[in-house]
Amino acid sequence: MPHPTDRSPDLTHHLVPSPAGRIHLVEQGTGPLVLLVHGFPESWYSWRHQLPALAAAGYRAVAVDVRGYGRSSRPGDVAAYRMLELVEDNVAVVHALGERSAVVVGHDWGATIAANSALVRPDVFRAVGLLSVPYSPRGGPRPSEVFAGMGGDEEFYVSRFQEPGRAEAEIEPDVRGWLAGFYAALSADTMPAPDAPDPHFAHRGGTLRERFPTGRPGWLGDEELDFYAGEFERTGLSGALNRYRNMDRDWEDLADFDGAPVTQPSLFLGGSLDASTTWLADALAAYPTTLPGLAASHILDGCGHWIQQERPDEVNRILTHWLGSLPG
Repeated sequence: MPHPTDRSPDLTHHLVPSPAGRIHLVEQGTGPLVLLVHGFPESWYSWRHQLPALAAAGYRAVAVDVRGYGRSSRPGDVAAYRMLELVEDNVAVVHALGERSAVVVGHDWGATIAANSALVRPDVFRAVGLLSVPYSPRGGPRPSEVFAGMGGDEEFYVSRFQEPGRAEAEIEPDVRGWLAGFYAALSADTMPAPDAPDPHFAHRGGTLRERFPTGRPGWLGDEELDFYAGEFERTGLSGALNRYRNMDRDWEDLADFDGAPVTQPSLFLGGSLDASTTWLADALAAYPTTLPGLAASHILDGCGHWIQQERPDEVNRILTHWLGSLPG
């Protein structure tokens, strides 16, 4: 069932050409282009609260379905989901919209895609906003080795996602139920207590879902869950999960950018209860070096991972203030 926002006469859906074939996007408003990039397991729809707010503030707000999601192309080759390909998708969207430059804002994996878009193509992306996942420059050991060493007797979710078909076998028999549990596990009002088993890990031979809470976060009503579930029931999860399966390829592809800062004007927003923010505290501390153009770093007290859906009004206020401060 579409959310009422999906039927808004102010929203325009487009399919535009990209290296993958096509990218589906939704836009609202006129003015300087702001490209919104979602994370896992989400959709353009994750930005449903930001599109009208940014449009009202005088921006051309455009939310994409990342390659592998929704109505965008879903290549069959796992390697087609490497970071450099996703950066080129973003460039293709900007050009297809008749623009030469954009501000790029991303959440979760979208934050990493946004940061790398700004890093690799500073000629196109003039500023970057990061939600939930801090920028951490390429470097250190091969990512798969790092993740394999986490968790001790338990297995980290990123490691579980590496083998094609394995996570799909857990999720796809009950997409709606799995998504509801995953969203709840990382939401401030439903996440497990600090002393409960961590839902980012699973017993070897077990499932992630065994640790998901049964409650429903306040931001996730039936219409919202129906929209997300409907998308993934139609597309499957492989396109989304293939992003995780390219982390070693990204490490190799981006070797020339080892330790490189993102120098454009930037913004960070995180949730105080979000593991993506707290685990990467060292990345935040390094921002004077890694994000020298940082205007502000906001940690929203009592907020979980789905920051622009849990705290839409606060995120909209911070985003529009920052956008208004950028040079024209």
